[in-house]
Amino acid sequence: MNNNSTSMGAGSSEPGATLKTTRPKGRLAQFFRNFSKQKLSLAAGIFILLLVIVALFGPYLTPYDPNEPDYDALMTPPSAAHWAGTDEYGRDIMSRLIDGTQLTLAVSLSAVFIAAVFGTVLGLLSGYYGGWLDRLIMRGSDVLFSFPDLLLAIGIVAILGPGLSNVVIAVAVFGTPSFARIIRSVTLSAKETLFVEAARSMGAKNGRIIWKHIFPETVPSIIVNVTMKIGGAILAASSLSFLGMGAKPTEPDWGAMLSMGRDYLSIAPHIVYIPGAAIFLTVLAFNLVGDGLRDALDPKAKK
Repeated sequence: MNNNSTSMGAGSSEPGATLKTTRPKGRLAQFFRNFSKQKLSLAAGIFILLLVIVALFGPYLTPYDPNEPDYDALMTPPSAAHWAGTDEYGRDIMSRLIDGTQLTLAVSLSAVFIAAVFGTVLGLLSGYYGGWLDRLIMRGSDVLFSFPDLLLAIGIVAILGPGLSNVVIAVAVFGTPSFARIIRSVTLSAKETLFVEAARSMGAKNGRIIWKHIFPETVPSIIVNVTMKIGGAILAASSLSFLGMGAKPTEPDWGAMLSMGRDYLSIAPHIVYIPGAAIFLTVLAFNLVGDGLRDALDPKAKK
């Protein structure tokens, strides 16, 4: 009897252990299956992966020194020697695009990361505690939402002064309210679930409930919103650099390259079109990946 009960206990424990170890893998596999079915999002993800590789290994990939002028090749069109042509100083545009990839991604990712951290914290506090704290945070978000994003960013940089560090702050400020609203909505739903009520009835502290039980429920929303916001951050940072409020003209920032080339649009349009195409494709890729992640992470989606 004891042997049988022991063997039954051992046998009953094994499936449970297997279930616990395979569930996360199963969810991850399901996510990749869902995402891989979206061909545009998958292609956009590959494009972003290539951008990250270029950003990491840019100095080893540039065919020319991105800051070295060549006065014998001013504003030459794309050719075998210069695939993307040269700018008004004879600098190779392809080399400057490659070198500027790291700068562009670093600024946008930093701004979105800061916005995600502050927005998530504010959204969790607002949704969980409610009351005057909720009203204060949401009314503050409404004030920021009342300004157009780019206009708000211009105002912040005008106050703080030009420079990429201030561009990061400006983009992070107008990105924070959207994270706060989205995370607040998820928190309001999550705090009414049975496992949160059970944790509260067992005496768990509010901080533990928020971190251990509610925050994990917000992660899919954070991932999707981060991906969607990166494209907007690239546009905002490039716009500020275009207006002379971001990167210095000598830096290989894509927006600054557009600004420098606009005076030569009629005689050397490639100076503007090629950096503009890089911005367009990058923003489009992040938006497509964001759409794909949203659909793949949606638990109600039937694939």
